[in-house]
Amino acid sequence: MQNIPASWKGGLAISVAAMLWGLDGVVLTPQLRSIDTSLVVALLHLIPFLIMNVFLFKEYRRACRFSFHEWLNLFLIAALGGAAGTLFIVKALFLLEFKPLTIVVLLQKLQPVFAITLAAVVLKEKISRGFLLWAALAVAAGYTLTFGFTLPSLGSADNTLQASLYALMAAAAFGSSTVFSKKAVQSMPFHTATFFRYGITAAIMSLLVLFQGSASSVSDVSSWQWTVFLIIAFTTGSGAIFLYYSGLIKVRAVVATMCELFFPLSAVLFDYFINGARLSLVQWISGGVMVAAVVRLTFTRQNSD
Repeated sequence: MQNIPASWKGGLAISVAAMLWGLDGVVLTPQLRSIDTSLVVALLHLIPFLIMNVFLFKEYRRACRFSFHEWLNLFLIAALGGAAGTLFIVKALFLLEFKPLTIVVLLQKLQPVFAITLAAVVLKEKISRGFLLWAALAVAAGYTLTFGFTLPSLGSADNTLQASLYALMAAAAFGSSTVFSKKAVQSMPFHTATFFRYGITAAIMSLLVLFQGSASSVSDVSSWQWTVFLIIAFTTGSGAIFLYYSGLIKVRAVVATMCELFFPLSAVLFDYFINGARLSLVQWISGGVMVAAVVRLTFTRQNSD
């Protein structure tokens, strides 16, 4: 492993984290559909944060030395990627009862648009023509993986239209968060960024739950659902976020966003192997092309690196 370039390790860490999120969307989060959406998102962040306090409590000392811009970055990460993005995508999935995964995949198809644009504006990253071509290929392959060669049909059901809009908002939130996360890990260790991301998100969502009057719903959470929350906390939740941030410090924000395309790919594959959902030939080919494009992007060095 010592001879492997840091950028390769970073891309691999982000890709593994993305695959864990795919597993979560197919296996774990569907177990929580009977709980209020805001409460789900609050608990998904509060429980891991409380656990992290056991071994990361010294991070509070570091907070005293944060600059205004570092606090701003952490708040934007928590507000966008933690609170808004998670709330929007969970709401979209709950509306559709996790049956079609197209909304989840739609999220990842549009996220690079926001992240690449913001990376160029906020991080001053130069985007080469070759990178854009590979990025376009990855996004196009991801689209056909989900919709084939047809336009997505929203249908007549109100829930489908609402879920699509929530997915679009989640794409913008997650894409923006990727860029601000990159800025954060440039000035602080990844475990510090993870700790405060979860803490600030938990605070935001707890206030929202109290404001909405959803706190009383905690008594309706079953013992099995509490177990699911704990599993998510150690694996697809904070565990995946730790992996994600450890990789993010080694690659550029635009590369990180493309590696995150492993989320929809893994979601489709897990849905096939676990739930028996069948994939067409076009979907299999598209998935292979998308993986190849993402790997190529990960190994591509930008002239500005």
